Amino acid sequence: MREAKILVVDDEEKMRNVIKVFLTKEGYEIEEAHNGKDALDKLYFNEYDLILLDVMMPEIDGWTVCRKVREDFSVPIILMTARGEEYDKLFGFELGADDYITKPFSLKEMLARVKAVMRRSKESNERNHKSLKLGALEIKTLSKQVFVDKDEIALTPKEYELLFFLGKNPEIVYSREQLLNRVWGYDFIGDARTVDTHIKQLREKLGNHKRYIQTVWGTGYKFMIGEENERDT
Repeated sequence: MREAKILVVDDEEKMRNVIKVFLTKEGYEIEEAHNGKDALDKLYFNEYDLILLDVMMPEIDGWTVCRKVREDFSVPIILMTARGEEYDKLFGFELGADDYITKPFSLKEMLARVKAVMRRSKESNERNHKSLKLGALEIKTLSKQVFVDKDEIALTPKEYELLFFLGKNPEIVYSREQLLNRVWGYDFIGDARTVDTHIKQLREKLGNHKRYIQTVWGTGYKFMIGEENERDT
């Protein structure tokens, strides 16, 4: 089993280092972002299990990062801030944060919150992703089976991973590079045509529902279900 990956976002280098050293010893893989823009850039090219997000940062503050993350991702977020007023906490939860920890905090308290949030997220994902229904498609994630109009279709492992990734993030446009990073990983040796080839193969296997996977010219691909798609197929 891979190590859980956590993105630590804080403009204070000392704070990032302390958290990184502590959580690394606890078995987590840690990446750092020194401001909100850096965090958002990393999110579009990496997959994380949790974000530890400072609120008070220059350029793009944590509130804004939290809101933008929630527009595109379901990754759990724990806000870190010196502002512990009830209003601030409620505002953070309204933006989609999963938990809130007030500075200064003990590293043991932070670890307890990290474990609790990640456990709740895992349990929620297991409940929601045993079967993912997307229009005429059904993806059974435990057995990695895919059904189209209740008929099972045979997919290669990478075709399945690509369809599942696009399907669980509907209406979000991903570039070929982003899909290579998310589905194939950084150690993949190849080019963007690999994505195009797999998209073509997926569409053929989806048959009458091939338009679920849409091309966004000049950008990449997205998964989209709608009445217009159904009428056009």
